[in-house]
Amino acid sequence: MVDSANSTSDLSSEMEVDAFRRLFPLRFHERHLLESVRPDARPLGKARDTSLALGAVGSADGSALAKIGCTTMLAAIKMEVMTPANETPDEGCIAIEFHMPAICSPIVRPGRPAEAAPVVSKQLSDTILSSGMIDLKELSLVSGKAAWMAYLDIYCLDADGALFDAALLAAAAAFSHLQIPVVSLNDEGRIVVVSKENEGEKLKNKPVNEEKRKLKLRSIPFALTCIIHKNYILADPTAEEESIMETLITIVLDSSCQLVSLYKPGGPALAYESIIQDCIALSRQRLRELQTILNEAMCDMEVD
Repeated sequence: MVDSANSTSDLSSEMEVDAFRRLFPLRFHERHLLESVRPDARPLGKARDTSLALGAVGSADGSALAKIGCTTMLAAIKMEVMTPANETPDEGCIAIEFHMPAICSPIVRPGRPAEAAPVVSKQLSDTILSSGMIDLKELSLVSGKAAWMAYLDIYCLDADGALFDAALLAAAAAFSHLQIPVVSLNDEGRIVVVSKENEGEKLKNKPVNEEKRKLKLRSIPFALTCIIHKNYILADPTAEEESIMETLITIVLDSSCQLVSLYKPGGPALAYESIIQDCIALSRQRLRELQTILNEAMCDMEVD
């Protein structure tokens, strides 16, 4: 009888806490902030558990699956030969598209584009190009005639906060995994990709590149999004935290700890210099964590 009464009491208490969380979400979170802890038991400055798997898409030239907590991103790269622009005859191009299907979040409606998708796409393009991670000259094949176009598609499978952070991690991992295909000249003098079907055949012309090669990445950018609420800074917010405490700031650092970008899309809280410095300090810690995770994923891929 005593055990039954205790279990009933525990269940009742859990229901009361859940009801309070739903009815007064801000007060619920602020009670936790007073104890310097969050509802998922994380300290305020700690990011969620993060994992990376390279080569997640077998048909892609480079791919990766990134998870930060429940937020999940699948990135895949497909390479195609194109004619370079007249202004940049010795450079290739990168096209980035971020997708949010309806399965990723209850707030994304089927058949309607998610409002966040074009914003994240633009952020990713600006960050990857401005960071200098990829030398576009490395994507050149024949000056003024042929170069690589890298199509990077990132699919959000679960949108539980810090979407840009996870998308950038998946993108960097996919480029780290990328293998540039072998190409050759065909009978008409055009550059064509040497596919698996004709790999064994004797080519009439010598391949432009003898074997698949990795892309040399220079300064890889990593991001950390923080929430600013009153005097508190919360690193790597969940979707629930983002919806309740609306002031976000995203810091992007490259692998040498240089600031690439700082993004603050409005919000009621002001980003004072001391707050920005604290966010950058958290970003430096996160940078080391993400570098280790990426390096381990690459080592695991080489062993396999």
